[in-house]
Amino acid sequence: MLLRAFFEVIFPPLCHVCRSPVTDGAEIHLCASCRDQLVPIGSPLCTVCGEPFATEGGIDHRCGTCLTSRRPFDAARSPLVLAGPAQELIHRFKYGGKVHLRRPLALLTARELAPLAREWGVELLVPVPLHARRLRERGFNQAVLLGESLGRAWRLPLARRALRRVRWTEPQAGLSAAERAENIRGAFAVAEPARVAGRRVLLVDDVYTTGSTVTECARELKRAGATAVFVVTVARAP
Repeated sequence: MLLRAFFEVIFPPLCHVCRSPVTDGAEIHLCASCRDQLVPIGSPLCTVCGEPFATEGGIDHRCGTCLTSRRPFDAARSPLVLAGPAQELIHRFKYGGKVHLRRPLALLTARELAPLAREWGVELLVPVPLHARRLRERGFNQAVLLGESLGRAWRLPLARRALRRVRWTEPQAGLSAAERAENIRGAFAVAEPARVAGRRVLLVDDVYTTGSTVTECARELKRAGATAVFVVTVARAP
């Protein structure tokens, strides 16, 4: 530990975003300036889907969509808005193959949402799966890597293969909410029903956009007997 501290003084780690030296010992290796540019999601927000409201004051309550339609998941939360350094880190992690960036992204998520994970009584983490073709193209599933880090931080088991993607879907980017829901319908199945039956499950992914993907996954987990399904993503699209 002393040797490591000595080398960090002589050769301080560089910020993952701007590459400037990180001199305050931040475990996530983001400089103070880049940390200040992160946009946190806080109250008031929807108690179900986690959508933040535009007003600065008020209490948490259900949004219009969650009042008029029942979600298959019990609650969803993201610590950050998909903007600035968070967006850059996720983009480089997911599309640039910079898998080491799962660490700062997972640490930021674990720290902010640990109280909720305890409150929800989560028993098992399940990553959103990729289709085999997409997995071959990318070389890794970002949800699995994030789930591994969250599992270590929260001391929870990760069921890597509990869910599987049973058909190919076109990329969701550029589609409307209705088109996303139709594109992803029937794309998932529970491969290990015994792992999820009777458990309180936390579904893990990188970004919550319209919620169509996690909605479809949560529906299948509930059908397989999960008593509750919660959703955690690193960021939420504005």
